[in-house]
Amino acid sequence: MHFYWDGEQVVSIWKANPNFVSWIDTLHGGIQATLLDEICGWVVFYQLQTSGVTAKMEMRYRKPVSTLWPYIRLNAKLIEQRHNIAIVRGEILSPDGQCCAECTCTYFVYTGEKALEMGYIPARLSENEISLEEAIQHIIG
Repeated sequence: MHFYWDGEQVVSIWKANPNFVSWIDTLHGGIQATLLDEICGWVVFYQLQTSGVTAKMEMRYRKPVSTLWPYIRLNAKLIEQRHNIAIVRGEILSPDGQCCAECTCTYFVYTGEKALEMGYIPARLSENEISLEEAIQHIIG
């Protein structure tokens, strides 16, 4: 996965392959949860510039995610931070922008010193600034 900052949130464009099917042409819910946990984690890594662990994740599956779509879009945004707790909201969007799945992740966030002690390297997103359209074209070819 490649991650981008759009000024408000972390974004990723991703394409499923047939190995991730749970039902006919439908992306497995566990894969959806993994994708959302990953992009939400990047909010902690990039926006908060530290590391942490997922303490709780609440998923809501709204619509099937087709593995035949040319791509899906993932967004994640910091909702709240209190001391060492960060609340991040994530979503999976269809190519036409419909919300198919959403989550709220609660992260236990390490202090900067503890994160460095554990091997954290300050996070950077994809080197090249590209438009969303360019990221989509990169994924779908």
